Parts: sequence; C-alpha cells; structure tokens
Amino acid sequence: MMQVENHKKNIAINLLFKLVNNLNFNMIRKKITGFIIAEMFFLFTFLAVTLKSAIFLGFVTGSHTKIHLIKGFDSIRFPWYFVFFILVILSICFLFKGKGRNLCLLVINIIVSLLFFMDILYFRAFGTFLNPHMLKEVGNLSNLSDSVISFTSPWDIFFFLDFPFFIVALVWFRKSFANQKIRLIAFLALFMISAGYLLHIPFITKVLGHDDKMAYIFDVTWRPDLTLTRLSPIGYHLNDLIVYLNDCKKLSLSSKEVKDIKEWFEEKNEHLPDNKYMSMFKGKNLIYIQVESLENFVIGRKVYGQEITPNINKLLQNSLYFNEIEEQVNMGTSSDSDLMVNTSVYPVRRGSTFFRYPNNTYNSMPVLMGKMGYSTLAIHPDKGSYWNWMEALKSIGFNRCIDASQFAQDDIIGLGLSDESYFKQVKPIIIKQKQPFYTFMVTLSSHSPFNLPKRLRTMSIPEKIDETKIGGYFQSVHYTDKQIGDFISALDKEGLLNNTVIALSGDHCGVHKFYQADITNMEEKEAWWSDNYNYVPFIIYSKGSKGEQISTRGGQIDFMPTLLYLMGANQKDYINTAMGRNLLNTKRDFAILANGNRVGNIYTDDKEKQSEIKGLELADTLIRSNYFKDHN
Repeated sequence: MMQVENHKKNIAINLLFKLVNNLNFNMIRKKITGFIIAEMFFLFTFLAVTLKSAIFLGFVTGSHTKIHLIKGFDSIRFPWYFVFFILVILSICFLFKGKGRNLCLLVINIIVSLLFFMDILYFRAFGTFLNPHMLKEVGNLSNLSDSVISFTSPWDIFFFLDFPFFIVALVWFRKSFANQKIRLIAFLALFMISAGYLLHIPFITKVLGHDDKMAYIFDVTWRPDLTLTRLSPIGYHLNDLIVYLNDCKKLSLSSKEVKDIKEWFEEKNEHLPDNKYMSMFKGKNLIYIQVESLENFVIGRKVYGQEITPNINKLLQNSLYFNEIEEQVNMGTSSDSDLMVNTSVYPVRRGSTFFRYPNNTYNSMPVLMGKMGYSTLAIHPDKGSYWNWMEALKSIGFNRCIDASQFAQDDIIGLGLSDESYFKQVKPIIIKQKQPFYTFMVTLSSHSPFNLPKRLRTMSIPEKIDETKIGGYFQSVHYTDKQIGDFISALDKEGLLNNTVIALSGDHCGVHKFYQADITNMEEKEAWWSDNYNYVPFIIYSKGSKGEQISTRGGQIDFMPTLLYLMGANQKDYINTAMGRNLLNTKRDFAILANGNRVGNIYTDDKEKQSEIKGLELADTLIRSNYFKDHN
C-alpha cells in the first residue's frame, strides 16, 4: 500500500513539474501587467475627471478665480450622479481596441477639460454656462481676444496639468496594451448600470437648504448653477443637449395656453388712474442712448477729486433719474438689452434671442411709435451680424438700421469705432431724420476689458490704480461721458433739443459684472468701489424739465412702458403685450433678475410673487411660439 501511495505522489509531483515547466511565466506576467496598466489608465481618467469636476464647482461656488476644492466637494449634493455620469461617457473606451482605447480616454479627458475651461470663462463673464445654442454665436468672438484673456485665472492650469503625465505614460507603456481587444460586455455592463441608475433621477426633488422648497434637478432655466451642482458638470451638459434638441422643435400653443398667457398679462396690470407724467413729452423726438457697460455706481461720484461722469451728472438737473434699475440681461448680454428696451419682453432662457428667433414679431416700441407718426431708426457702431442685432431689430419694427459698414472706420478702440468718431458721424444722420423720430443707438468704447488707450485717459489717477480693472473702467466711462456731452451740446446748437427727449441707460453692468474678484482683492480702494447693486442708471432728459430722482425698483423690462407713457401712447395698445410696468405709475417696487430672483420690497402675497417670476418662463413660450404674430 505504501509503495502504491508513494507511486501516486510521484506521478502527481511529476505532472505538477511538467505543468509548471510548460507555463510561460513571462507571458502571464505581461498579461497581468497589461491588464493592470489598461485599467490604470481608465481609473486615472476617472479620478482626473472627478477632480476637475470638483475644481470646476470650486470656482463656481467660490471666488470664481481661485480654486476652492473643499467648497467644490461640499457642493456635490448627489455623489452617485457625479460618478455615474462620468462612467457613462468613459464606458465608450471599451468599444476600442489596442492603443485606441487609451487614446479614447485621452480625447474624452481633453474634451471635458476644454469644456470646463470655456465654461468657467463664460461663467466669470456672464454668470452662466455654455450651451449648444451658442454655436450660432461664434462670429461674436471677433476682436474679443482681450476680453477673453481678461477672464482667465492662473488657477485654470489645473484643468490641464494631468495631460503631460498621461501622454508620457501612454508612450512608456504603449507595448503593454497593443493587443487589447474590444470589450463589448464591459461596455454594456458599465453603460447600462450607470444609465439605469441615472434614469431613476427624479425630475423634481426636495433639496434642503434651498428655502426648504421644491427645487428642480433638471431644467432650471434661470438657475443653471443649481442644476450643475446636482447633476455634475457633465450631467448638466448632457441634460442641456437634450433640452437643446427639445428647444429646436417648433412650439405650438393650445387654446388653454393662449388663455393662460392672456390671464397672466391681465393679472400683471394694475389699472391705476393717470398721473402728471402721462403724455409729458407727447410729440417730441426720442433718442435712446444705450451706453456700453454703464453702471449706476459711478453716477454723481468722484475719484481723486474728479467727477467720473460730469456730463451725465449735469443732465440729471433736467431729468427723471431712476437710480434703482436692475440689470436683467441673460445669455444674449447687450442684445438682450436691445430686446427688452424695445419690446418689454424677457429674453429666452438659453442662448441669444436674436440668434435663435431673429424674425419674430413683437408689439414693440418702434411699431407703437410708428403708429403715432414717428420715423424709427436703430444705429450700432458694430457690424450688423454682431449678436445678429440688425436682422432682429428690423424684424422688431425699425424702419432703418445703420451698422459699422456705413461709418468711416477712422478711429478704432477695442471692439470697433471710437465713441468720439461715432457720435460725430451720427450727428448729421440725426439732424436729417424726418421728425418726429425715435432713434435707438448704442455706444462701444467702454466695453470690457476697459483698456482705453493712454492718450485718451484724461483722469488723473495714481498709476497703481489706473492699471487695475476699476481704474480702467473709470477712465473708459469718463471718456464716453465726454463724447455724450459733446454730442448733446452739438444737437443743442442745432436747436434739436428744444423738441427732443434723450433717454440713457447701460446695456448691462460693467466692472462689477466681469471683474468683481479683482475689485474685492484690491488693497488700496475706496469702500464704495466694491459696492455692486446690479444697477444700471435710467435717465430721461428733456431740456428745461425739472430734475427728479425716482427710487422705484425696476428693470430694463420696464423701460418701454415707462417711455411710452411719457410719449403719450395709448396704454391699451401695449398693456397686454408688455411684460414690464410703467415705473412712473405703479404701486409695485421690485424686479425679477435673469436668475429668477425677485428683488425689492416684498409686499405682494406668494401667489403674486410666483406669477411675477413665472414671467421668465412665459417669455420663452411667447418667443418660441412667435405669440405676438397672431395675438398682438
């Protein structure tokens, strides 16, 4: 028995030795190493994109120019959404073989990093993020290189620091994954598990800390930052792509939706008796000057003993001056101001209204003034294609539109024709216009990044301050103020001011809108420089009139009904199409911002408040359906 057992053991040992001898340990080692390296690239990319997502959120929730990584991670409300949205896009790599798999991971990483980088630049400038509608707006980037560069931060390099290591590793280990095969099962498993989890995301969820009310995960059109912190930056853009495709569909309104719109306008109307402002300027010409980036905080102020806007300050003696007007522009920035001033309709929530719906019909300022016998003209010193303003303003109802092509380009500052040359060339156009007229015109020289040439910097400001963003802003606004003063004086010499009203406002805020962090971080500054009330001035000047300051809180959406009231238009002609209200005859003291916030004195009940905020979404419906074409 012992001999038999020993014999069996010897056979087993011999078989084991033969098996071991036949094994290619080098090949096994290579396979195991290759597998680890391959998955290492996947894991590395996953961790890199996750960290960049947190960095991005750190910018958004922090100072916008410095990384606040802890804030970034703290702002992640639903971590699994972040994980699975990243895994959904990374799973694509398993559909490639060999080096293609890791190159796919590299390409995904590059695309995500560039998207985050461009997102944060746009966020610093406009408080929102890129969306597919903006592909139509790439022409706006012409001459904007200085502005774009001014929004960058040294901390942005962290979006790209991993690339050198990734590329070196790809080259170093290139032989290890040369024979990788397509892993269809791995792709399907990872994709389906991730997508399956994400499909269970509720469209509305209870979010603590947000006024303890229902907050949308998807489709928060006026608060994209909320959607982003809940879905992750990648999830936000995937959702935004779906929303974009839905936005591209033609919107048809049911009879019930039309009824709801009419009821909203009726609820908005206050039906107050007329007051002394009604028809105050009836029959007079109207010139509206939209000043680039003009904020209210500089009006009436001095720096180092010098008035920043001496000419505008002088106008206040004979003006109705609204000093609490909120900026309400959205993604269309300056073009949104053109829209609201002339139509009293909020811009669309995504993209630019002028690019998406340039041929819409409105019950607009030029249309209504035209019915009163006015000739109407819109003048820009930039190209008609910039923000697509010319096509849109023609559709809004202006008889004529004049752009940069009709001006001698003899003095260029920043984006285009200088305000000095522009006003000089506009003067004869205004004088020759058939009266009565309504002329809408915009300026350009005080555009960010406020790099006015030294030869034009006439304020005496210490060099250290002059080199800052706010110093450049003071100089730029002071320069434009002088040109406005010279223009108005020239019109007065022609006798035109005796029968002309001049309205003036900013298209949006300037230095505080784009460079708040720069001002906050300044060591030497006056306290009021940091004040950012989101205000643009609204001034209505008439020679010989008595000056009056009006502190009713309003917004750009209110300009049209206010001006029409003064010009003597019949309120019945616009009261059910203007989303704003007459600031000279109202008991309400509020404004709705582009992010959905309601600011001002709160004295209406919650139902009225929600109805007012609903106006933002309602405007989308009005514009997307071209409502005013059939229901004017």
